[in-house]
Amino acid sequence: MLGIALVSLGMVLTPGPNMIYLVSRSLTQGPRAGMISLAGVALGFTVYLTATCLGLTAVFALVPAAYTGLKLAGAAYLLWLAWKMLKPGGVSVFETRELEPEPARRLFGMGLFTCLLNPKIAILYLSLLPQFIDPAAGNVLLQSLALGSVQIAVGTVVNGLIALSAGSLAAFLLRKPVWLRIQRYVTGTVLGGMAISLATDRSRAMITA
Repeated sequence: MLGIALVSLGMVLTPGPNMIYLVSRSLTQGPRAGMISLAGVALGFTVYLTATCLGLTAVFALVPAAYTGLKLAGAAYLLWLAWKMLKPGGVSVFETRELEPEPARRLFGMGLFTCLLNPKIAILYLSLLPQFIDPAAGNVLLQSLALGSVQIAVGTVVNGLIALSAGSLAAFLLRKPVWLRIQRYVTGTVLGGMAISLATDRSRAMITA
């Protein structure tokens, strides 16, 4: 559980469509609008998790060797995210565009569709959840749901805190850009370390062999 929580934390701190939309909406229309949008994002997480967990159960039952491929894909994805954070010229999530005010129903719907159209979420569940599943420990579906629930909890809480404090954070980072660079470097380093650890860990591979 701790491993998936750390990966989820690193990934939710990586700027993506969900965070950009939530911050933009919070800065433009206020924290309440950001939280309504976040509810839609959380529902999108749940939809992806349910669909992916059902698929993972079938994959492990029919093709155990597919675990290795998913493991390497997950490690490669983490390395890609780490590079996006560490490369020169990375863009801050707080450099946002202005949005027109929207009613609550549309805010929720836009949060949902922003999440559903975000390929990062699909890749997260499909390629990273298997890294933390031990087929010998019991029901793969239940393990997948439990691990995915940790990701949803981490993602929702962190995004919620960011949405509520978007205005203050944006003002602070505008005055102190060095802290933005520190956040990028720390997050990128953590993601890179997790990628190397996952790629070189053979314990679960031996279990599924």
